[in-house]
Amino acid sequence: MPVVARFYRFAQIDDPAAVRAAARAALGEAGVRGTLLIAEEGINGTLAGSELALGAALAFLRSLPGCAGLRFEESEAETEPFARLKVLVKPEIVTMGTPGVRPAERVGTHVAPEDWGDLIRRPDVTVIDTRNDYEVALGSFQGAVDPGTRRFRDFPAWWRANGARFGNGPVAMFCTGGIRCEKATSFLLSEGVQEVYHLDGGILNYLESVPEDESLWHGDCFVFDGRVSVGHGLRPGQAVLCHACRRPLRPEDVRHPDHEPGVSCRYCASETSAEDKARYRERHRQMRLAQARGRQHMGPQGAG
Repeated sequence: MPVVARFYRFAQIDDPAAVRAAARAALGEAGVRGTLLIAEEGINGTLAGSELALGAALAFLRSLPGCAGLRFEESEAETEPFARLKVLVKPEIVTMGTPGVRPAERVGTHVAPEDWGDLIRRPDVTVIDTRNDYEVALGSFQGAVDPGTRRFRDFPAWWRANGARFGNGPVAMFCTGGIRCEKATSFLLSEGVQEVYHLDGGILNYLESVPEDESLWHGDCFVFDGRVSVGHGLRPGQAVLCHACRRPLRPEDVRHPDHEPGVSCRYCASETSAEDKARYRERHRQMRLAQARGRQHMGPQGAG
């Protein structure tokens, strides 16, 4: 059974291209699959493989500048979640597009999963879900504010338009694995907010650490791999992925009349042309043929 490891680290990387070449060689030799993003602000990725392979990958990543304290959040997958290894250089490891935000230098206060419930129950604390709208639709924390953003880079504009309505009280933010909410705390601090918190390790750490009968989480958590979503204890969730628009779909979405596996869903049926749908239909047919022959098609991951 493959092990899936999630990680990120804000650190100064002076030569991302050189790190990419070294990482591609080291991770390839270790035998892991998945994606590693490298930018001047740090590294971010999800890798899968055996415990031995991931151990070798972790040793290499911890040797990078500023990454000695890198942590992995691990879980098991029933099937191999990635088809190949990708190592990419990006302008940011999580795209906010706002100059002057420096998480390697200043972020909010980390809150452990076991203390998170006490914090977000406080009536003076504004709790904000920093994820995208399609992720929030699958599940969130009770009482959290949903900004309704399509992309993380929309968050700064949303905050500047709406932040004043929350006063200048404490703000607690969360995201899937910790990276977006950590960067968002750096942004809020740069905007003058005095007291900012974020969930250490994100929702995934919370779901793994907090017993379900004590949890304030409702629904599933979208993940960016072949599992699509997970629940408490990081058990596989019920969501599947629309191959056309990449949105996660709940069971009721799959039953919607506009859902055609591999072609369209209730959210994107009106967004694509007949020609697009014909192309997606042929791609889906090829994927099914490859699956029937015991081969892995290199198309989108997930079901739906």
